[in-house]
Amino acid sequence: MSLTALIVDDHKIIRDGLRALLERTNDITVAAEAEDGRQAVSLALKLRPGVVVMDVGMRDLNGMEATRLILDQLPGTLVIALSMHADRKFVGRMLQAGARGYLLKDCAFEELIDAIRAVHAGQVYLSQGVTGVVVEAYVNQLEGSESVRGPRLTDREREILQLLAEGKSTKAAAASLKVSVKTIETHRKNIMEKLGVDSTAAMTKFAIREGITSLDA
Repeated sequence: MSLTALIVDDHKIIRDGLRALLERTNDITVAAEAEDGRQAVSLALKLRPGVVVMDVGMRDLNGMEATRLILDQLPGTLVIALSMHADRKFVGRMLQAGARGYLLKDCAFEELIDAIRAVHAGQVYLSQGVTGVVVEAYVNQLEGSESVRGPRLTDREREILQLLAEGKSTKAAAASLKVSVKTIETHRKNIMEKLGVDSTAAMTKFAIREGITSLDA
């Protein structure tokens, strides 16, 4: 196995630790580091790494949406999620986005090399602390319970919802996504209609509850 890796985390101390760990191996090379989801997408498209070690909770663009954007363009990329959260809404959405592994940060350093080698071999790798969550979610779906995605927002709507929930103005959100203010306003209206809410506060509450943002990432 010979893989290049992109490390994505909004905390430098975590990135430094992961880089040091991966650089101990002879078969994994760290190509670059990204401190947020947008930088991760840009670097992934430029460098085409074999594996992306992706933080889940980041401001502006979370790991779930960044994973979708990367895999839309580079479907062969292996993504392994890192998170403090074992909640099924985070695990389920990362797996739905295309991640092949999900590690909890309290054991990431011990398991990361094993996880990379497992997903490279075609397996799905889950930390022990989240395996039960995935099984439970699967059973609940078989019983007809609501999907972990909740209301059916498009990927673009979820991206915009995160920006607005984190306090970005309509103008700032438009600039960040390189679209018109009118486009953002149209999406905001559609999001509110789908969620059945009539205020930014209510949208923000939904975004926090569903793991789209934590506001403290």
